[in-house]
Amino acid sequence: MAAPSTDPIDPTATTAPLRRRLGLVQATALNMIDMVGIGPFVTLPLVMGFMGPNFLLGWLAGAVLALVDGLIWSELGAAYPEAGGSYRFLKLAYGEQKWGRLMSFLYVWQTLVQAPLVVASGAIGFAQYFSYLVPLNDTWQPKLVSGTVVLLLIALLYRRIDDIGRLGVMLWVGVLGLMGWLIFGGLTHTTYEVAWLPEGGLSGLISWHDGQLTGLLLSAALGQAAVKTIYSYLGYYNVCHLGGEIINPQQVIPRSIFLSILGIMVLYLLLNWSVGTVVPWQEASQSQFIVSSFVEKLYGATAAKAATALVLWVAFASLFAVLLGYSRIPYAAAADGEFLPVFAKTHPTKQFPHVSLLILGGVGFVFSLLFRLGEVISAILAMRILVQFVGQAVGLVLLRRRRGTQGLPFKMPLYPLPVVVAVVVWLWVFGSIKDGAVLYENADTRIFLPFQVAALLMMAVGSVVFLLWSRRLGRWPFANRVAASKPGS
Repeated sequence: MAAPSTDPIDPTATTAPLRRRLGLVQATALNMIDMVGIGPFVTLPLVMGFMGPNFLLGWLAGAVLALVDGLIWSELGAAYPEAGGSYRFLKLAYGEQKWGRLMSFLYVWQTLVQAPLVVASGAIGFAQYFSYLVPLNDTWQPKLVSGTVVLLLIALLYRRIDDIGRLGVMLWVGVLGLMGWLIFGGLTHTTYEVAWLPEGGLSGLISWHDGQLTGLLLSAALGQAAVKTIYSYLGYYNVCHLGGEIINPQQVIPRSIFLSILGIMVLYLLLNWSVGTVVPWQEASQSQFIVSSFVEKLYGATAAKAATALVLWVAFASLFAVLLGYSRIPYAAAADGEFLPVFAKTHPTKQFPHVSLLILGGVGFVFSLLFRLGEVISAILAMRILVQFVGQAVGLVLLRRRRGTQGLPFKMPLYPLPVVVAVVVWLWVFGSIKDGAVLYENADTRIFLPFQVAALLMMAVGSVVFLLWSRRLGRWPFANRVAASKPGS
């Protein structure tokens, strides 16, 4: 980590080193509660709607992508265990003085929007399920609930990291308890059959017909389902954002990544199978409160309310981990002298980046009052894929070529196959996003902005801001020009 910033823009900025206090249990718990959240409960009906009786395949596709991408995160996280995760990886991969500055800046720039969007999506989903317990009929009522959730998150995270580790484990117990209860209910009340393979078996997955490859694996429905399921798996890399606070990170980071992915994969598959055996997919795909409806069908209205309360617990736990991890990213960039210095400030006694937490949480609060859930999910993925996931995969190849593999704590097997697969699948998911923002609409005209285009525009605006910021600091690509303009140069 670079020395504390002495940039004249903010001479009062102070940075203290983060403490390594999180072990394997805490790291895995924070990953898993980040991954579960409200995602599987609000996307389960959507995936059933896309895939019909083959909905389990959508969740398997998301798991495969998470496992392949997890190899990339594990190698980078074990080799460079510092705060900020992708910020640091991108900067090292593309060159700390030139293109790496741009790539890492773009990632932090997007984080200022995507992190609050993630927080807002969870808070909006929380309000959606909360309405099962307390009807929220007026427009302002769900917004009041979602906004209150974000404010409570900020209050709970405003403390030392070791206290947060213990609180994270407690929240994790609630996650496992809910999932275990739902899975047990399905296992003991099986009514309908759920197929693991499509009709026709393996030939239904992929086949050759009229000179073309066809089958469910290549279908548009699977692509749209994968957009929703991968959203529910995201978070397996949260430990990398907290790299500067992990004990023995060379071993803990890879282990926590794969333990969390495999654990959540099993839970998601069993959860979906359980729901499908009790509630037929045609009915489940139309339900706004699928978990509540599932439990009500098994145990009655009182149990359904208890299950809904646990869903809210899980959603809150996930947001807790999300905001914790993301608050370290602008901090890492600012402490490195590559972002606004105010983000580098740490609390004088609790030693955590409190300014970054307050700003991201504050923007998340505003977003929770403005947006709808379905649109936010697609927007989050569209914004992340190119810079973070694809850029990071390519960056790993560049790092290996420049620095070699000697001394790497973790080396992915079958290199470079996982990198190629990850890039291809991420681009496939990017192209499969069908949602967008309606900028204007009347009886005759409709202006629609696909989220892929919005992501590219965000990158373009970030590049302009980066150039203005670099010019002000006299750094690449303006360093030589600034030096040449000085007297005597």
